[in-house]
Amino acid sequence: MNTSDLRLPTSNLPLSGIRILDLTMVWAGPSATRLLADMGAEVIKVESARSWDMLRSLHFLSGSPPGWYDKAAYFNHNNRNKYGITLDLQSARGRELALQLVAKSDIVFENYRADVIGKLGLDYPDLRAVREDIILVSMPSHGKSGPEKGNVAYGTNVEQLAGLASLSGYPGMGPHKSPIAYGDPNAGAIAAAAALAALIRRSETGEGQHIEVAQWEAMIGNIGEFVLAWQMYVAATPDADIDAWSEEQRIGNRHRSRAQGVYACATEDEWVTVSVGSDAEFGAMCAVIGQPELVRDGRFADVVSRRHNHDEFDAIVAAWTATRSQYDAARELQAAGVSAAPVLKIQKLMQDDNLRARGFWETVAHPAAGEWDMEGPVWRMSRTPGHVRMPAPMFGQHTAWVLGELLGLSPDEIAALEAEGVTAREPNAGVHS
Repeated sequence: MNTSDLRLPTSNLPLSGIRILDLTMVWAGPSATRLLADMGAEVIKVESARSWDMLRSLHFLSGSPPGWYDKAAYFNHNNRNKYGITLDLQSARGRELALQLVAKSDIVFENYRADVIGKLGLDYPDLRAVREDIILVSMPSHGKSGPEKGNVAYGTNVEQLAGLASLSGYPGMGPHKSPIAYGDPNAGAIAAAAALAALIRRSETGEGQHIEVAQWEAMIGNIGEFVLAWQMYVAATPDADIDAWSEEQRIGNRHRSRAQGVYACATEDEWVTVSVGSDAEFGAMCAVIGQPELVRDGRFADVVSRRHNHDEFDAIVAAWTATRSQYDAARELQAAGVSAAPVLKIQKLMQDDNLRARGFWETVAHPAAGEWDMEGPVWRMSRTPGHVRMPAPMFGQHTAWVLGELLGLSPDEIAALEAEGVTAREPNAGVHS
């Protein structure tokens, strides 16, 4: 189906001309569609007054100032380069309009609980009825089949279910979760890549397809070496101590084959990471810290010895880093060929000379949230460079434009939809379903 004449204007980017109907919320789904929007896809994000993206409520403002739902950093980061409309998909008219948009789209993304999209009458067969070659990407946490298909989870839950937390932490302190819920962006990147593969396949065959990315399963793929290690060394050993094996995996800032750690520097709350692998690297580090004689110390004679005497290694490195700034320590070690890097806080990231020189940070002006810097697309294409073309949409910002441009609705018809509650100009703060 050729709908090129109906597309809204986009930049000359790799995915220019591809339209995505984005029914996702929170992080996993929106991060996937944001990646594709950064590549030039025209992404239309759909919310409603009673089912709005809950990231809008996670703002750092006290109280509830006017337009609070447009000022959340979390939402504004994940929804840049997108258009935003409101449609109540639980209403017959809202569903009808959504299907009309599907007919003019290439891909639909959703990350509802497994059964929700079907209850809305927007499952894959429903979409194919209006556009045969449509690509649907579903991102249920537990998948759309199996005994737990009805479960709901977020990235924080997925991280625990996938075993990542059991491997993270410090000896004797139990499992630790990560601070950013890796399950979400991990599933988002995988879903975006799968959608691109489906587009390539469609260009060759003319056929769309339904893609399912179970966020739990996507996360397990990141700990594959531990799954294999368990089968090869533990499960195959009679009377293996399961708890002891799990505890051994939690090594904090250390490494399984290198001597390394994070060390305090001269300035309060400044830290530097130092990592030493080969004997040559260890010798270079000893020269930098002014203790060349350590290369003849039996405690540090080789990789295994350094791992066995890691506490002593840490004490020596920490005594040296305590006399220097994090940047000076890192630069001295790097100059000698030793792996080292300062542990940067957000403020120093924003001020970093290298990132600034490369144009990594882009200034974004948002009509409600103000002006701030945001990282641009993290790939750099020589012929079709991407950038932040527009900020995240305010609630329902583009409803009238999209419905008028794509579906041909008149201003009176669009006004009637708002009066009926099919569209809205602000979320119902008391309801979220």
